[in-house]
Amino acid sequence: MNKSSTKGADVEEDGDEAAPAPLPAGGKNYITPEGYERLRAELLALIDSERPKVVESVHWAASNGDRSENGDYLYGKKRLREIDRRIRFLTKRLEIAEISPPWLHYGNDQVFFGATVTYANEEGQACCITILGVDEANSALGQVSWVSPVARALLKSRVGDEVTLITPQGPEILEVLQVNYPLPPAPAP
Repeated sequence: MNKSSTKGADVEEDGDEAAPAPLPAGGKNYITPEGYERLRAELLALIDSERPKVVESVHWAASNGDRSENGDYLYGKKRLREIDRRIRFLTKRLEIAEISPPWLHYGNDQVFFGATVTYANEEGQACCITILGVDEANSALGQVSWVSPVARALLKSRVGDEVTLITPQGPEILEVLQVNYPLPPAPAP
């Protein structure tokens, strides 16, 4: 087997995390303070808790002898690679994160990062979304990334504005009905 084919196999197996939504070229990785803390907590849990447990398990399995047929050892090494890959990914994402508190726009009727927007499509169906960071958006909870087509169409619009969303079926007109931001946190006593 030549060196190039083994390198390709390593890259495929050990490559970075499956690409989440890519950031625009030169774009920033906007994230809410809560999203940043969740990612940071996950990173610290991996480094301080999960990785040491897996390392201990792999060490124990390796001490049992033949590693080629040792399921605990093989699974542990695979899990260790997964943890290390996730640690690298989280570290990179946190390094480029730009924390943007959504409550800075509280009371504003213009759509910015962190807004919860209610809009109606051409058929009059209302939809409510919250515009969040690439690493924290969860579509099942009505959250979309700020780089998504619908968020890009809505950004900087105001209540009452009509914006055009380009879809595979053609352009669609959306009317902004309501824009909300979370309350600013209470000052510390």
